[in-house]
Amino acid sequence: MAENKRTCLYDKHVALGALMSPFGGFDMPIQYEGITEEHNAVRNACGVFDVSHMGEVNISGADAEKYVNHIFTNDITNAPDGKIFYGMMLNEHGGVVDDLLVYKRGENNFLLVINASNIDKDVNWIRSHASGYDVEINHLSDELGELAIQGPESEKVMTEVLGINCADLTFYTFREEMLNGKHILVSRTGYTGEDGFEIYAEHDVIRKLWDELMESGRAVPCGLGCRDTLRFEVGLPLYGDELSDEITPIEAGLSIFVKLDKPEFIGRDVVMQQKADEPKRKLVGLELTDRAIPRHGYEVLDADGNVIGHVTTGYRGISVDKSIAMALIDARYAAKDTEVSVRIRKKTFPAHVTAKKFYKKSYKK
Repeated sequence: MAENKRTCLYDKHVALGALMSPFGGFDMPIQYEGITEEHNAVRNACGVFDVSHMGEVNISGADAEKYVNHIFTNDITNAPDGKIFYGMMLNEHGGVVDDLLVYKRGENNFLLVINASNIDKDVNWIRSHASGYDVEINHLSDELGELAIQGPESEKVMTEVLGINCADLTFYTFREEMLNGKHILVSRTGYTGEDGFEIYAEHDVIRKLWDELMESGRAVPCGLGCRDTLRFEVGLPLYGDELSDEITPIEAGLSIFVKLDKPEFIGRDVVMQQKADEPKRKLVGLELTDRAIPRHGYEVLDADGNVIGHVTTGYRGISVDKSIAMALIDARYAAKDTEVSVRIRKKTFPAHVTAKKFYKKSYKK
């Protein structure tokens, strides 16, 4: 069995006493002080995540825009430089190969940011479908690190601690610049429901910026544990839970990121038909009346005890103090307030269907 990879900040996490655990083929920090403390730091002030495990692929060349549109569900046609798009790559059956971000760097020049657990699969997929297109595909994952600075104080921290002026960046935009003679890419997206920024740079730059943030005391180091609780509370999907090779974006409620008016992309005909016919499964929110905590894979039952689906993610919500879940269930039971139950070990607990967003997002528009 291959050893897990390590990000450029691994030794710094260990020095801080982080709980390290495998994730996506990497040894990653799950928590430092604690998931609740780190979650609340992002909701109320500022936290910083090492997300250097994410993958990056650059696609350039005369057919780059045409090719990215071929493999991507969103529409990047004639996008302005500095714009970011969220969407998916689909297989021929409409299932999700991966969800990703596409950064428009310039004419026929795009950076794709992909999930750590899918890096090898995605790169192979991207390369295997490029035949006939005049493109250059550069796999940059081993060269770049990434920090995510998140929370209502993140803009001040970026400016006052790191010297990166970013107030002019709007949501889902980015720019590239030099910082102390080193190239960086700074974006404003986030996976927490709060305002936030990402910095992509070579490993030595990421290490230096991390040290500056730690020395300042103005950004709490955060692990992947609270990254999951934060994204879950605002209804953001995680690949492997709410999305997979067997789950389509229509079932996951992500149709807004699937531009069916585009003339062509891989999987288009399947998802178009599924949308027209109405999907047989839907991703919904659940709220339990008990304090019991639903977990990934737990069965969801109808009033007669029949299995109608399963929990994809579940927690005792930190910001909302409720036992909540996202679940993929039979579409006949997906209407809001429908009474269902969740089997937790050998007992069942009553629940009802809700919206997937349990907590209001606070992005800067």
